[in-house]
Amino acid sequence: MDKAIFKVARKGCFYFMPILTLTTDFGTKDHFVGAVKGAIYSTIPDVQIVDISHSISPFNITQTAYILRNAYQNFPEGTIHIVGVDSELNEDNRHIALLLNGHYFVCPDNGLISLVASDIKPSKMVEINIHDRVESSFSVLDVFVQVAAHIARGGTLEVIGKPIEDYKQLFEIQPQISPEQHKIVGNVIYIDNYGNIISNITEKLFKEIGKGRRFKLTASSYSFAKIHQKYSDIVDFSLPKNQRKSDGNRLAIFNSAGFLEIAIYKSNLTTVGGASSLLGLDYRDPITIEFLS
Repeated sequence: MDKAIFKVARKGCFYFMPILTLTTDFGTKDHFVGAVKGAIYSTIPDVQIVDISHSISPFNITQTAYILRNAYQNFPEGTIHIVGVDSELNEDNRHIALLLNGHYFVCPDNGLISLVASDIKPSKMVEINIHDRVESSFSVLDVFVQVAAHIARGGTLEVIGKPIEDYKQLFEIQPQISPEQHKIVGNVIYIDNYGNIISNITEKLFKEIGKGRRFKLTASSYSFAKIHQKYSDIVDFSLPKNQRKSDGNRLAIFNSAGFLEIAIYKSNLTTVGGASSLLGLDYRDPITIEFLS
């Protein structure tokens, strides 16, 4: 497997710089992110670190999976992804390293991978077993960094762990389909920076179950009879600008990641509000699609 690299010129020659991403719920107020980056640079000086997010809600595995799933595939194969959310080692939460879809992940086995992997099976996976060589109460800093450094240097997963076949599964946040296949009941899994509400209902599932039927989409006390392909579809551009009145209107859309989203056009959480605040929806709240015969 070729490592993800930046080809960098130095004094007339080239060397290879591995790419390593960080996804955590550490925030940016405390020292944690800085300490982890310092440890990475001390161990792998030529690494390129990319922050995917450090603003994940504490211990929110679903939110972590949504962000990581939609970000990692845009990196080159061989990229190493460190995930520090709900990462404390205990009997119910082992540490794993795996090769999935050409990417390396170093993370807790807390159900995250079952949500990121979806239909893709890891080609290699190990339970990390170097903890007896590292004295640590901060696993991301002391263990995950060492594992990532080993991978970046071309080391194999089998050296830092024992091969395993399965990882923890999370099923509780999967959409539910009625036996007659006339209804999908999903849930809010993420609220983005604009206050848009993202559900766990995919466009693929909607088409498979709906089969082109008319539908009624219900979120809180609000209903929708149409799902748009882009936000500006709600705007009637045939009207003069001063007559369009589209800002602040609610809409349903399949977003760029293929998930059903409820949005407020041109929303702003700090001023007029977003779908989450204006429609009164929060994490795990139900979103229902009923197909009409």
